[in-house]
Amino acid sequence: MDIGSKWQFWIDRGGTFTDIVGRDPIGTLITCKVLSENPGVYDDAAIEGIRRVLRLGIDKPIPSDSIDVVRMGTTVATNALLERQGERTLLLITKGFRDALRIGYQARPRLFDRHIILPDMLYERVAEIKERVSANGEVLMQLEAESAQAALCDAYADGIRSVAIVLMHGYRYPAHEEAVATLAREAGFTQVSASHETSPLMKFVGRGDTTVVDAYLSPILRRYVNRLEGELGGVGLRFMQSHGGLTDARQFKGKDAILSGPAGGIIGVSRTAGQAGFKKIISFDMGGTSTDVAHYAGTYERAFDTVFAGVRIRAPMMQIHTVAAGGGSICAFDGGRYRVGPSSAGANPGPACYRKDGPLTVTDCNLILGKLQPDFFPSVFGAGQDQSLDYGIVEEKFRVLATAIEAETGDWRTPTDVALGFIKIAVENMANAIKKISVEKGHDVTDYTLCCLGGAGGQHACLVADALGIETVFIHRLAGVLSAYGMGLADISALREKTVEVKLARDALLLIEATFDDLSAAAVSELVEQGAAPDRIEVLRSVYLKYAGTDAAFAVDFGATEIMRLNFESAYRNRYGFSKFEKELIVETVAVEAIVRSNFIDTGAAESCEKRSHPVERAKRPVRFFEKEYETAIFISTDLVSGHTVTGPAIVAEPAATTIVEPGWRLEVLADQSFCLRRIQPRQAVFAVGTECDPVMLEVFNNLFMSIAEQMGVTLQNTASSVNIKERLDFSCALFDAKGQLIANAPHMPVHLGSMGESVRAVIKNNEGVINPGDVYVLNAPYNGGTHLPDVTVITPMFDKAE
Repeated sequence: MDIGSKWQFWIDRGGTFTDIVGRDPIGTLITCKVLSENPGVYDDAAIEGIRRVLRLGIDKPIPSDSIDVVRMGTTVATNALLERQGERTLLLITKGFRDALRIGYQARPRLFDRHIILPDMLYERVAEIKERVSANGEVLMQLEAESAQAALCDAYADGIRSVAIVLMHGYRYPAHEEAVATLAREAGFTQVSASHETSPLMKFVGRGDTTVVDAYLSPILRRYVNRLEGELGGVGLRFMQSHGGLTDARQFKGKDAILSGPAGGIIGVSRTAGQAGFKKIISFDMGGTSTDVAHYAGTYERAFDTVFAGVRIRAPMMQIHTVAAGGGSICAFDGGRYRVGPSSAGANPGPACYRKDGPLTVTDCNLILGKLQPDFFPSVFGAGQDQSLDYGIVEEKFRVLATAIEAETGDWRTPTDVALGFIKIAVENMANAIKKISVEKGHDVTDYTLCCLGGAGGQHACLVADALGIETVFIHRLAGVLSAYGMGLADISALREKTVEVKLARDALLLIEATFDDLSAAAVSELVEQGAAPDRIEVLRSVYLKYAGTDAAFAVDFGATEIMRLNFESAYRNRYGFSKFEKELIVETVAVEAIVRSNFIDTGAAESCEKRSHPVERAKRPVRFFEKEYETAIFISTDLVSGHTVTGPAIVAEPAATTIVEPGWRLEVLADQSFCLRRIQPRQAVFAVGTECDPVMLEVFNNLFMSIAEQMGVTLQNTASSVNIKERLDFSCALFDAKGQLIANAPHMPVHLGSMGESVRAVIKNNEGVINPGDVYVLNAPYNGGTHLPDVTVITPMFDKAE
């Protein structure tokens, strides 16, 4: 282990909790959790966590000379974007494109809303600049500097200090953007974001939105950094970026801050699981507000196009899918159905059991079921932050809810039955989220290990694994604070990318090599400015390839032309099931990543007790699982040492997390004190289907069928060449029963869905007795469900093997 003479702090500021891992001068790790928001008690959770680890009094300053570095992931930018609380921003855009970002791609994400409310644009005002450069670099209209200067002066006079500059083809021909940026700085603007620097990638709308996001959020981050630096003195401060690399606080930008915290979780999972021998993993990070899932099989998956909070961001980000199903997700009964999320109780007031009069949540469900035990949970609640979870209020609220459900539906259930219903729905929601980053991309999820982190991950790990057919779960000994721990394992990096759009051919290699050289020099220079030794900097080079006429690009390592082609076609075939050998390959984007590798080595925790043949049970309590109530053993994590096994049902408690070993599972303690859970009995179906309408199963199957229809849509979108399908989403997918009646439809184009049932029934009627597995029917006849539009309906019969 790399042991220095000072403290290090690794911090993840989440939506509900802020996790802190402190490493003291001799290498001992100390963990701490505090509420991210606690008005009247402390101003900043990160600073409060550091003070608690150092055991400082209220009036004692933080000893900056005793701290080497603070590494941090934060939701400051994320919250500002969600709440639209960023900086007042001016958008300068090429004349004629004033409304381009508002119009976007004409995508319709919520087609069935009767009253569609578009998200507010981030910029406060927009001004058009007289200039125009063609796609080939020809200056069609010279830049009129006077009009740009006038727009800047007007905005400055009105108090705006942040500007986003987005000009047509500026990513490739930046001269006009550079000139306008100079004018903005001369006018006094303190934040100037130009698209050729912020997102030098093609696609005007995505590049424009990214530049606006950067201008909108960077000043917020700068103020937060200044406040932290004021508290920490001269301590080195680094932040996690969305693409998974750390950077100096002064280099931390708005466009790179959206997934700051979750990216740390991916780093923590991949490094710790890899050390334990697991190579193909699904990261499952369940916190208080949401659940983040990601796929990892040896390389970090990054996306250049992401939509977050209604804003398109075209910048490298970890491919992380988030679903509103955290421990704080609100549980309610609405319209005959049980609902979990998307609303969250957050950190304030938090779940009902947090003693702040919060609503019922997933955490409260686990409490009433007995999976959370108040006397084995940190006592950090109440006015004095010294009380345990409030079981009484949770029991009362569930009793009231059960009574209300019976009054509305006639369906009588005990409070624990109601809680189980909510847990079933939450588990299915999380399993469906994992399908989006695995099954939809051609990965067989049953071959993977589910790696859990976050305070609530271990409570649901076995259930989510069962829902996916996964039989191995890995839980690191610091799983409850693993996103913060990932900050300590992460590399310092600088990533640069640029669109080139050239054919993959020998005569293009010189251009590609020259672009690599320019990007590498810029990335290395950034790290050197941050104090990195040049001989420790490693530079990785990759290209994003796609077939000509498509936009499905895959990243491959740069190398020999034929090797790159083979690697691309392998990735393409894995995703879509086929290749297009006859098509030309296009190099869309080149990217470099300059890295200073972390020298921290995870050596595991020292065994805290003498080796015993059997782990010590601290208590036995009745706990309700799906099948029945069990007398369940409770263990303390520090009592478990390498080689111990615990057969479910069981609870393993620790200050930062709780792990539930479900019936049919067994937990084994690994050499570094981490847990490996394996299913030891065949899975049993817990979702019994009856002839009566069950409000819980109605929601579960609704989500399952919707997930199938949505996966169909993603496959169609990925494999299509048409811009109408890929960007405007002009298609529909749905499931029908054997009579042609609609079961579930994804939120696609309503005009198709209105006629699709007629098409299905026509196929069934006209082909009765001759429909076989593998048949596919294509039609657009107006008298058989077709429309007056040139649309085509493709119908694929599916057969139940059991019949």
